[in-house]
Amino acid sequence: MTLLELLVTASMILVIASVAMPLSRMSERRAKEIELRQVLREMRTAIDRFKIDWDNQRISHSASDTANVETGYPLDLDALVKGAPSKGPSQKILRYLRRVPIDPLTRSPEWGTRCYEDESDSSISCGRDVYDVYSLSEESALDGTKYRDW
Repeated sequence: MTLLELLVTASMILVIASVAMPLSRMSERRAKEIELRQVLREMRTAIDRFKIDWDNQRISHSASDTANVETGYPLDLDALVKGAPSKGPSQKILRYLRRVPIDPLTRSPEWGTRCYEDESDSSISCGRDVYDVYSLSEESALDGTKYRDW
């Protein structure tokens, strides 16, 4: 092979690689977004199940160390992991999460929380209970929305 053929081949490989790199970054980011949506859905479902069990009195209402007695929502995310005692003689512990998930964007188990009394776009929680969760990432998604608004 001549030097010219080698240069043409190398330049073609560089062009193909320069096209492939942004596509791989985008697919990696899309995978993180999908994971974030799944984790948020999992935690929000756990919060809702806790609230339903509280309203249906499956959770002992004397367990004020796990729930806000006024709203019935868990005091914090750890309450979903530790669980709450069920009502009745068995005092079985009802758990809603195995562990607090890690935010795929920040790689931290820390999440933003909102109370029942907070506005839907509030970034400061009243600290009385956990009504909703959101990512603490400041980045924007591929569709232009902020991850913390999901």
